[in-house]
Order: sequence, then structure tokens, then C-alpha cells
Amino acid sequence: MKDIIRAVVIIVITCGLLFYAHSQLSESSGRTGKDTITVYNWGEYIDTDLVTQFEEETGINVIYETFDSNEAMMTKIEQGGTAYDVAMPSEYAIEQMKEKDMLIPIDHSKIPNLKNIDPYFLDLPFDPGNEYSIPYFWGTVGIAFNPTLLDGQTFESLDDLWDPSLKSEVILVDGAREVLGMGLNSLGYSLNSKDPKELRAATDKLKTLSPNIKAIIGDEIVETLRRNEASVALVWSGQAADIMYVNEDIDYAVPKEGSNLWFDNMIIPKTAANVEGAHKFINFILDAENAAQNADYVGYSTPNEKAIELMDPEVTGDERFYPTEEMRERLEVYENLGLETLGTYNELFLEFKMDAQ
Repeated sequence: MKDIIRAVVIIVITCGLLFYAHSQLSESSGRTGKDTITVYNWGEYIDTDLVTQFEEETGINVIYETFDSNEAMMTKIEQGGTAYDVAMPSEYAIEQMKEKDMLIPIDHSKIPNLKNIDPYFLDLPFDPGNEYSIPYFWGTVGIAFNPTLLDGQTFESLDDLWDPSLKSEVILVDGAREVLGMGLNSLGYSLNSKDPKELRAATDKLKTLSPNIKAIIGDEIVETLRRNEASVALVWSGQAADIMYVNEDIDYAVPKEGSNLWFDNMIIPKTAANVEGAHKFINFILDAENAAQNADYVGYSTPNEKAIELMDPEVTGDERFYPTEEMRERLEVYENLGLETLGTYNELFLEFKMDAQ
């Protein structure tokens, strides 16, 4: 009997020690606690000096992780292995996350710097009243090109990419919505089309572009154009700005047929471990000086009108990156297509990529 009691005591003590060790490990790794937040963002999408400044001002440690697609981000958050406190998804992903009940409503009383945001970027269809999301950056999808390598050729139209003189010169961003959207727009269709015939026609037209394809890649596009290793690419506007900062020969155009107008917002996932800290981080990012610093570093367009007042007018007055409201009318925001249609887009994009190899 004494042996049994002794064994039970040993087990209880061992369990207690293991629980304590686990707690200490969790705190030391920054995964839990009021003094830590975990931020999940796109790659190269924040000035890391601001992260350090936030930590110094608030005493809150920031664990910073990155993702390369909305789909990867949503899958990781759904799995629940990491308690992400703030993430920066795009508009259609926010719609999907709302449908799946993955988001915590934003307490606007804790975000006083929300007043700095241009009203144009508030109360948009993907999140009426900004109940679940706060604007971060916005931009377009367009064509970055080097006229000095192309005898002065410009790209006012998407069809210019099909010019036979561009054999093995064109780089495309590795995104189904962006590339299929380009094919759809080039035929006069909506980049949110769900029509199987239109999607097939767009894919077939994209296949005729294959001889001109040099590569279909991600962030590597920036360095490739900077070093003049390619002359033209389908890119996001911020990537183009980043390229142009180093290589002044590069230009950027949004094609006349139309393109994507996108918005990335800050959200708080339901799995967040530090909701209070998440609100503090969002409000910090919306501070006018911080937002201006962030926009100067990242290169994308800021929705923060108070920040714009602090920025170089040559940058904020450049209609290639801050298109007027009239210019925005020919652009489309990605809609939530639903899982079935999104699967179709991915399948057709894979079919095109295999043809382009």
C-alpha cells in the first residue's frame, strides 16, 4: 500500500514539474502572455524598425511571422497551432474568414488613430463598418517594364505582353487570381468571372503567351528586374515601386483594359491570445508618423490620409501608385469566389504553368 501511495505522489509531483516547465517554456518562447503578441504578415511588408519601436514603447514583445499567400495564411490560422494576434489578409480572404467565424470584432474605441484613415477606404463591401478589419495598405496589379531594354516599348494594353519580340522576356507573379485575372481582363471579362466558358477562354489565351514567359515567380521578381535580367513583368504596384527605387529605368503601368484594385487590412483572429495587445499594435501602425514611415519603407500606397500629409508629394502625387478615383473606376476588387470556383482558378492556373514550362 505504501508503495502505491509513494508511486501516486511521484506521479503527481512529476506532472506538476512538467506543467511548470511547459508554462515556462511557453512564456520564454513568447507564445502566450500579456507581454507578447504574434503578428502574421506578408513578406517584406513592414518596417522592422517600427516593430522595435512598438516593443520599446509598450513593453510588448512581438513575434513576427510571414506568409506568401492568403490561402496559406488562412490554413495556418485555422489549424490553430499558433495563437496569431494580428494578421494582414486581403479583402476576399477577410470575407472568407468572416464566413468561417474566424475573426474577433474590432473595438473601435481602442483604435483612436482610425480617424487618420481616408473615408474612401472605410466601410467597403467586404467588411461593412469595418467591424472586423482596419486598412493597412492598398494598391494595384500592373506591368513593370524597362523601356531602355525594349526600344521604348510601352505597355498601355495587356495585349502588348503577347508581342513576339518579347520571347522569353516576360515574368509573371505566381498568383492564380492575378494571372487568370489578366487573361480575363485581356478578353474584356471580369477578373471575378465564374463563367466556365470565360475561364477556359482566358486559360487558352494565356497558353498562347507561353513562348514569351521567362519565369513565374514570387518576390524574386524584384531583384530580377532590378538587375535587368528581364524587361517586363506582371507585378503588384508596391513591388514596382521597390524596383524603381533602385533601377530608375523601370516604369509601371496599369493596363487600359482594367486590373485589380486590392486592399490589405489588419484583423484579429479568434485564436488570438492577446487581444488587448493586438488593438495596441493596430493603433500604433495607424499613427500618422508611423504609417508614413511604413509606407516609405514598404513602397505600397497608404490609406492613411494624415500620413500622406507627411510624405513626399512626388510620391503621393504619382498616379501610377496613387491612382485618382476616376482611374480606380476601371479597376476591380477581388470578390470571394467560393471554394469551388477558387479551386477551378487554381487548377486552370496550374494547367497554364505546366504549359509554360
